[in-house]
Amino acid sequence: MNTILIAIIVANALFSYKGFNDHTFFRKYEFHIGSIRSGEQIRLLSSAFLHADIGHLAFNMITLYFFAPVVIGYLGTFSFVIIYFGSLIFGSLLTILFHKNDYNYRAVGASGAVTGILYSAILLEPNMMLGIFFIIPIPAYIFGILYLLYSIYGMRAKNDNIGHTAHFGGAIGGFLITLITNPHLLIENTLMVVLLLIPIVILFAMAKMGKI
Repeated sequence: MNTILIAIIVANALFSYKGFNDHTFFRKYEFHIGSIRSGEQIRLLSSAFLHADIGHLAFNMITLYFFAPVVIGYLGTFSFVIIYFGSLIFGSLLTILFHKNDYNYRAVGASGAVTGILYSAILLEPNMMLGIFFIIPIPAYIFGILYLLYSIYGMRAKNDNIGHTAHFGGAIGGFLITLITNPHLLIENTLMVVLLLIPIVILFAMAKMGKI
């Protein structure tokens, strides 16, 4: 496995584990609109290395484990790092856009960065198949779309501490960075580009109608 990928997974695990056992540490570095608007911009980055619980951490890291090698294989380690952290920032910025007036909004998770890698990998290898629970085969692009549709549900339900809005910012980041650096994909994978846009369009349509 790529050394940089291992380092990112280990950093997420260690930072999250510290947060699981130290409430003060967790509160200091989580995504919190009020604190960020007061000048604590470090939370834009640090919150992406914290997770709500073991299940949340495992889901994000397993997803990253499956899809990162595709991006690294096609684009190289440097581009993988750019897409990962670029998607992370896109996720944080979209969260601020959607929740800028909700000073009590809190969230954690690498979901933005991971979803960016997920979307990038699907654009690069649209015919990938995944085994849900290692048994049920499903096309990767369907998994990606369902992942974001679940995020819409999470944004509406508002019943956890997971950064669902960041999923979309990350997806947009990974989507745009990959297409900008590899414009030939617009022609070669036009259908996939359109399909991956669907949940993003749904999100902004719902936001415009006041349903998010």
